[in-house]
Amino acid sequence: MQKLWLNSYPPGVRPEIDVNEFASVNEMLAHSCRKFAQRPALRNLDFTIPYAELDRLSRDFAAFLDNLPGVRKGSRVALMMPNLLQYPVALFGVLRAGMIAVSVNPLYTARELEHQLTDSGAEVIVILENFAHVLQQVLPKTAVRHVVITQVGDLIAAPRRPVVNFVVRRVKKMVPPWSIAGTVGFRAALRRGAGRKFQEASPGPDDIALLQYTGGTTGTSKGAILTHRNLIACVLEGAAWNGESTEPGHEVLITALPLYHIFALTLNCLFCVYLGSL
Repeated sequence: MQKLWLNSYPPGVRPEIDVNEFASVNEMLAHSCRKFAQRPALRNLDFTIPYAELDRLSRDFAAFLDNLPGVRKGSRVALMMPNLLQYPVALFGVLRAGMIAVSVNPLYTARELEHQLTDSGAEVIVILENFAHVLQQVLPKTAVRHVVITQVGDLIAAPRRPVVNFVVRRVKKMVPPWSIAGTVGFRAALRRGAGRKFQEASPGPDDIALLQYTGGTTGTSKGAILTHRNLIACVLEGAAWNGESTEPGHEVLITALPLYHIFALTLNCLFCVYLGSL
């Protein structure tokens, strides 16, 4: 077949990608964390985490998940947060544990949240405490048995961390009252994981990495199944189109869109990691 569309490709854009360059998102992350270890990876609230730290934190969170009772490889882990340092740490931790991430819009109503948690079969949820009051309303109706609560400033270094969390809770009063028994704090989860032995999962290209839910504009929100190959292909397509205009290890991308949206997750998170960008 004559590929006529290639005639419209700008100079320097490769017509093909090697989708087998990485077997999984995990392998891509490991490659970038080695190659760009001392380069900045994430910045939020004027605090920066280098790739070596992203590697350590996501490993610790993966070890925490791996040791939760009743949770196994292939379990669904819901992530209900806005753009915070905790989001990519938790996301990569889920994948490194061989589990499946479920992106959840933190602005969901109780009805919407109940549908997504029950439909996905999520057994674990990582949620910003600002939205825990919504989870509290639906938790007994779902399969979720482990709740990890995070605060806005959890991954910011002291002494700013308690200040940020105090302002959010007490000054701006952005955390409605909630009560859920048996929750684990995000920082406590990292400490527990750090003290555990952990054998990293080795998912293949066809293993599911993500359940990405549609917006529900024209009906009930539905979970799109995305494999590791799906996500790697999207990243490599972006690299093919932007390769000559980017400098690995030196780019800075501003993430205005929420990471629970597939565009930002693919471009601002996964593509950034591939490039060793901030």
